[in-house]
Amino acid sequence: MRLLTLLLCCSAQLVFAQQRPNIIYIMSDDHDADAISAYNKQFISTPNIDRLAKEGMLFKRNFVNNSICGPVRATLITGQHSHKNGMKDNRTRFDSSKMTMPKVFQANGYQTAIVGKWHLHSYPTGFDFWKILPGQGLYVEPRFISMKGDTSTYHGYATDVITNEAINWMEQRDTNKPFVLHIHHKAPHRYFLAPLKYIEEYHRKTFPEPPTLYNDTAGHGTAWRVQTMSILHDMKLSSDLKVDPAFLMDLPEYKPDEKEITYYKAIMNRIPEPDRSRIKKIYEERGLLLREKRPSGKELLKYKYQWYMQDYLACVASVDENVGRVLDYLDQHQLTNNTMVLYTGDQGMYLGENGWFDKRWMYEVSMQAPLLIRWPGKIRAGSVNNSMTQAIDYAPTMLGAAGIETPSFMQGINLVPLLTGKQKALPRKSLYYHYYEDKADHTVLQHLGIRGERYKLIYFYTVNEWELYDLKKDPQEQTNLIRSAVHRKILLQLKTDLLKLRDQYDDHEPAGELN
Repeated sequence: MRLLTLLLCCSAQLVFAQQRPNIIYIMSDDHDADAISAYNKQFISTPNIDRLAKEGMLFKRNFVNNSICGPVRATLITGQHSHKNGMKDNRTRFDSSKMTMPKVFQANGYQTAIVGKWHLHSYPTGFDFWKILPGQGLYVEPRFISMKGDTSTYHGYATDVITNEAINWMEQRDTNKPFVLHIHHKAPHRYFLAPLKYIEEYHRKTFPEPPTLYNDTAGHGTAWRVQTMSILHDMKLSSDLKVDPAFLMDLPEYKPDEKEITYYKAIMNRIPEPDRSRIKKIYEERGLLLREKRPSGKELLKYKYQWYMQDYLACVASVDENVGRVLDYLDQHQLTNNTMVLYTGDQGMYLGENGWFDKRWMYEVSMQAPLLIRWPGKIRAGSVNNSMTQAIDYAPTMLGAAGIETPSFMQGINLVPLLTGKQKALPRKSLYYHYYEDKADHTVLQHLGIRGERYKLIYFYTVNEWELYDLKKDPQEQTNLIRSAVHRKILLQLKTDLLKLRDQYDDHEPAGELN
C-alpha cells in the first residue's frame, strides 16, 4: 500500500511538472533586431531564430529601459528599472541578496540554471546551477567560473561552448521538475570575432548602407558632438577590425597605439592553429587594401562599415546556428510542446546609423530590442504584436507563464494575456528610459526621457538640453523639434507625462531641471 501511494505521488508530481511549462530564455549581447531576418531581410538570414517568429509571436515594439549590458541583465532578473534594482551602469556590483525572478521560480518548485554572460560582478543567486563568463568573456577558448568559484578554460568558440553547457545541463536535470534555463551569449559584442567558417562566408559580402551613414552629426547638439562611437573615428582598425598592426605601423594616419596592438595580439593569439593562420590570411586583405588605396574620410568610412558588418553578422550567424541546436534538442527530447522559448538581445545596436556603432542612447536604434516568443498551444503561430513592451516585462511574463503571480516589487507587466490572445494590446501609452553611465567608454551623456506612441522627449540633464522627435514623420530621429512653436503644446504635455512616469516608477533622483 505504501509503495502504491509513493508511485501515485511520484506520478502526480510528474504530471504536475509536465503541465507547468519549461522556460528557456536566450539572450545575445548587442544583437540588433535588424540583424534578424524575421525583422529585416536585407542583411542576414537567421532561419533558426526566425522559427520562433513563425511558430510563435514577434514583438515589433520592444524596448529596454537603460541600453547597456549589465543594467539590462539586472532588469531581466528583477523586473525593475535600474534606479530600483541598483544596477545603473556596467561598473556597479549587483546586490545578489535581492529577491529576483529565479528565486521566485525556485520557491515555486522550478529548477533554475544560467550559462554564459552574467556581467553583474557578484555571483548569481537563485540558480540551482550556474556557469558564467568572467566579465565580458572571451570569444575563443573562453574561461568560465563554476559554482565552486574556480575558473577553467574551455576549448572552442564561446557561442558553441555556452550551448554545449546548456544542453549538458538539460541532459542532467531532474526530469520530475519543470525548469527555467537562461542561455546568455557573448556574441555579437565588440570585438566581433566569429568562427573561421563564418568569417570565410561573410568576409567578401557587401551590405546596404544606412541612409544616415555619412551624416554630419557635429551640429546636432552637445550629446552628438561629444560622443565617441563613430565608426570612422572611434572604431579601431586593429582591435575592432582585425587588421594586423604590421600593415599600419609606417602609415601615420592609421598607426595603432600600444593599447590597440595589445588587444589585437590578445585576440589573435587566443585562436588555435590552423584557424589562426587562415583567419589572419583573410584579414590580410584589409591591410593590403589600406596600404594600396590609403582611403580617408567617407571612403575610409565606407570600407570600415562593410568590415564591421561582415564581422558582426558572422557572429550573428553563429548565434543563429546555436539557437537551432537548442530547438533541435527540444524536438528530439519531446520537450517542444511544453517549453516556452524567448529570444532577445540585451538592447539594440547601431549598425552604421548616424555613422555609429554601439548602443546606450534612448534613440530608437539602441532603445529597441528584438523579442520573439514561442509557446506551442498557447501562442498562435506567426503572430505579430505591436504593443510597447519593455525589458521590465520579461520577468513578470516568465513567471506568469508558470502561473505565478507577479511579485509586488516588480515594475513590469505580465504579457501572457497578449501571448495567448486574451488581450489584443497593452494599456501602456508611454515608456520611461534612464541612462546613467555618463562619459565612460563611448562618451554618451546621461539622459532620461519618455517614449510615447508618436513623440519622444529626451533630456540630457548634465548639459540641460532637451530633444523632441516626431517618430511618425522622422523615424530616424534627425530633426529636433524642441524649439518648434507648433509642437509647444505637445512638449508641455510630454514633460508633464514624464514627471508622472518618474512618480509611477519611484524615480526621484536629481536630474537637472527635474530636481
